[in-house]
Amino acid sequence: MSDVGLFVRLEAKPERAEDVAGFLAGALELVRDEPQTKTWFAIRLGATTFGIFDTFADDAGRQAHLAGRVAAALMENAPQLLAEDPAIERVDVLAQL
Repeated sequence: MSDVGLFVRLEAKPERAEDVAGFLAGALELVRDEPQTKTWFAIRLGATTFGIFDTFADDAGRQAHLAGRVAAALMENAPQLLAEDPAIERVDVLAQL
């Protein structure tokens, strides 16, 4: 398996948690315009903790996503929405269904 991915952990400011949830839900439309993104999940891990998990066929697709509209919008809005910088981890997919 050669797929690669990203896991991004987001910690919202407590008073902005629902704004982060809305931002992530709305980001789906932007991701649909990225042909190299194979899968994309926005998840809630706790009251103020969120995550994004996405996969790509190769590193070029991952790099294109990191340079895309969702990443730009997230970084632009991070100071207002997040308690800390996003934690972005590059991952290798070992197995999938």
